[in-house]
Amino acid sequence: QVQLVESGGGLVQAGNSLRLSCAASGRTVSSDAMGWFRQAPGKEREFVSTIRWRIGFTYYADSVKGRFTISRDNAKNTLYLQMNSLKPEDTAVYYCAASRVFSSNYAMEGSYDYWGQGTQVTVSS
Repeated sequence: QVQLVESGGGLVQAGNSLRLSCAASGRTVSSDAMGWFRQAPGKEREFVSTIRWRIGFTYYADSVKGRFTISRDNAKNTLYLQMNSLKPEDTAVYYCAASRVFSSNYAMEGSYDYWGQGTQVTVSS
């Protein structure tokens, strides 16, 4: 089992930045990919970004490309999401997810085995 705990959410004005963290514990050696999803009120959960844990390849949704950066600290078993130039439409609950095996369908929720509880990000205009 892998346990995931997100932190770093909050309320910011548009144009500002936030950095989310996801601390992983448990059988973290079994995770091949970790990523971020988000869910805005009244909308389905959507893919944001993912990283292949061992080799560092990164993938982004078009809506965040160039503004968000995913990274990881292998020694700390921690995943990060640096969010710059935030927009009101980035407002959502952000979830960390982990997958035992990287999938070419990395943008789909079903490709991940473990999920955190989420952290709220609110961007005011």
